[in-house]
Amino acid sequence: MSGWPGLRTDCEALLMQFQETESVRFEDFATLWRQQRFHTIFYGKIRALEQTKFTKEALSLAWPYFLPPYTFQIRVGALYLLYGLYNMQLCQPKQKIRVALKDWSEVQKFQQELLNAQHYDAVYIFRKLRMDKAFYFTAMPKLLSFRTKKNTTERTEMKKEFRDPNDRLAGLCTADFLEELKNVHDHYQKMKCLISRDKSQPDKAINLIKDDFVTNFQNIVLEYQKWQKDKLESPLATVAEGATKEKESSSQASKGSERARTLADIKAKSYSAVAQASKSRRHRQVKLESSESGSDHRTAKSPKGKNDRKRPQPMRKRPRPKNLEVLQAAKKEGVTASLSMPVIAEEDGEEEITDHSSDEGLLEGGVDIIKMLNET
Repeated sequence: MSGWPGLRTDCEALLMQFQETESVRFEDFATLWRQQRFHTIFYGKIRALEQTKFTKEALSLAWPYFLPPYTFQIRVGALYLLYGLYNMQLCQPKQKIRVALKDWSEVQKFQQELLNAQHYDAVYIFRKLRMDKAFYFTAMPKLLSFRTKKNTTERTEMKKEFRDPNDRLAGLCTADFLEELKNVHDHYQKMKCLISRDKSQPDKAINLIKDDFVTNFQNIVLEYQKWQKDKLESPLATVAEGATKEKESSSQASKGSERARTLADIKAKSYSAVAQASKSRRHRQVKLESSESGSDHRTAKSPKGKNDRKRPQPMRKRPRPKNLEVLQAAKKEGVTASLSMPVIAEEDGEEEITDHSSDEGLLEGGVDIIKMLNET
């Protein structure tokens, strides 16, 4: 809207002139269109991309006037305006009219109203747009994109001349109506006092209406007017305020229980934490799986990595046979025997020495006997 500020002014001026004709005929609208040379809004030395943006904005600007709460004549004029803008655009392919699915029910109701009122020229224009596939059905009225800042303050003011007075309870908002209602209520109160026993106040049996009925009624009407005005002018602002209030209330409520939640989280983490190896030593983990017999153990393969290397297998104790145990026992006995051998060896040595000395004595004795025999 900010790129072409005069576009809305031109469209509203055309619709206002059509409203002054007090007619819903297409020939009257076509006459105003030709007089103002409205088709020339698409002319100008602008590039194709800007032309596409301008056409989309013109169609999106004229579309809301086709929906309630605008008057019947303004809605018919908006239909003719959409028809003219769609057919006079210079874009190829033609840009379509963006229609939200939530608004289509209102469009169908308006089409039925045109048929019931026998405005066949307006029905033909709408049917022609349908046959040309001029409507582009979408989920939202405006294009939404991810992570874009929403402008909730921007809201176009609705012209009072275009509004439908039936939706504003205009008959109840006039000062004459409220003054007449007050006079009737005062006269009713006086009549009840006249037929009562106490002339100053009515009897309880006939006192069915409160004395402040008129003032309460006026306050209700004023509140309704204010609510309707806020709804039409700034619905997005009210939604944003409500959201901020909810956030503030939720933040205040969460402050009290924040410390308790953190303590509970720390407690849960401490109980649920499992000791895990560091990332640098995760590849060294060995998973053991026991077989049915429970005697064989197999090492689980670690996930393959880029720099896999052969890892040294952990040393395991092998079963020892019974013979080996016997040999070890014998060795132990031999060791103990070897420890006591020096004592035994000394005894044997002495015996052996004594034995050799006796032998030598015998030999010497024998030699002496032989010498003696020789001498004799």
